[in-house]
Amino acid sequence: MTNALADDVGQVLWVGFHGTSVPERLRAQIAAAEVGVVVVFKRNLVVQVVQGPVPQEVVDVAALVELDRALHAAAPAGAPLLVAVDQEGGVVQRVRAPATQWPPMLCLDGHPAPDDEGLAREVGLALGRELAALGFDIDFAPVLDVHTNEQNPIIGDRAFGREAEAVARRALALAAGLAQGGILACGKHFPGHGDTATDSHLELPRLDHAWDRLDAVELLPFRRAAAAGLPMIMTAHVVFAALDGTVPATLSPAVIDGLLRKRLGYGGVIVSDDLDMNAIAAHFGIGDAAIASQHAASAAARPSSSTNARSSQRARRTPMKAPKTSSIMSFGSMGFRTPAVCAARTKPAPKVRRL
Repeated sequence: MTNALADDVGQVLWVGFHGTSVPERLRAQIAAAEVGVVVVFKRNLVVQVVQGPVPQEVVDVAALVELDRALHAAAPAGAPLLVAVDQEGGVVQRVRAPATQWPPMLCLDGHPAPDDEGLAREVGLALGRELAALGFDIDFAPVLDVHTNEQNPIIGDRAFGREAEAVARRALALAAGLAQGGILACGKHFPGHGDTATDSHLELPRLDHAWDRLDAVELLPFRRAAAAGLPMIMTAHVVFAALDGTVPATLSPAVIDGLLRKRLGYGGVIVSDDLDMNAIAAHFGIGDAAIASQHAASAAARPSSSTNARSSQRARRTPMKAPKTSSIMSFGSMGFRTPAVCAARTKPAPKVRRL
């Protein structure tokens, strides 16, 4: 494997770590261009609980800024690192006080059009400016799932609405605000997690909707996102029977390459959801799943913790050949360029156990 290709392979691995400072092993991996993106979780923040009538967790902002600076500084000039965070609003926002604590995005359901869209863009802009000031590059938002199942244990009020058209308008407005604030947006969870009755962090969900229903509801926001040039889309660890009843979307060439790339015409970066979630780890194994997601045409695999070093090494050792087109994706008016690769393989994908 050439050094240039090795760098490209490293860019498709997006990892997390434990602790509130950069571990030396991770620093060395970043310096060797073996990591493309580092994801910051709550476990990486210095947090103090301030007592009062309602105890409040307060993040040490100076420590967070220094952490993000140290991560960026560890990267070589030819392979700059990006730092990502989940900051949606509501229950999913890693950085809380003194940063703005945003309400869940389903609150936009209470605002008529076009006020809802304008408000979503303003929220995205304010959120983007805060994250950029803290040293982040990517926000794993907006949620493009449609809230159609009140019993859904994982999406719920994280969604931007109960109707696909409203979700598309509001979510893409927030993404535009993020871009204006200097942050790359990542829509999730393709092709739709809003109607599941189980949580993919704990088990492997399955949706048995027919194609017509998926096309009209679940896929509509992602179709609009693809047309709008959203820079990144995250895949769902959900089996969609009408698309591929044998493996979750993250590992399915029919879903990722056939549907998202070819049918919807999406040309941005595709990233998997965390591969250490039980929907993947308990059924397929993180290492094999990281490789299989590449063969499905995902542009980046997320073995969440740096303790999954063997999984990352296994993915890096899988023989690849250089893609025929440039491995640099331009995001045009978004004002960012980031390495990404969906290289063709010289060997078949590892055999993943079918359901």
